[in-house]
Amino acid sequence: MKKIQILGTGCPKCKKLSENAEAAAKKLGIGYELEKVTKIADIMKMGVMVTPALAIDGVVKVSGKVPSIDEIKKIIA
Repeated sequence: MKKIQILGTGCPKCKKLSENAEAAAKKLGIGYELEKVTKIADIMKMGVMVTPALAIDGVVKVSGKVPSIDEIKKIIA
């Protein structure tokens, strides 16, 4: 099971990233847990200075942009 974390305060880009990540995981047919990290202190602890960001299993993979569903599939797989 993959742990997918969306780091951001809930802005429209954060919501889009969340939608794309969920769609990518469903297309891959994998088990996943989606967590939204919204507290600035928690986001900064993970070393992220620009949101939105995507972390897989606790490792930040993308920061400051919203990757496409296909890009996220490659990141997860």
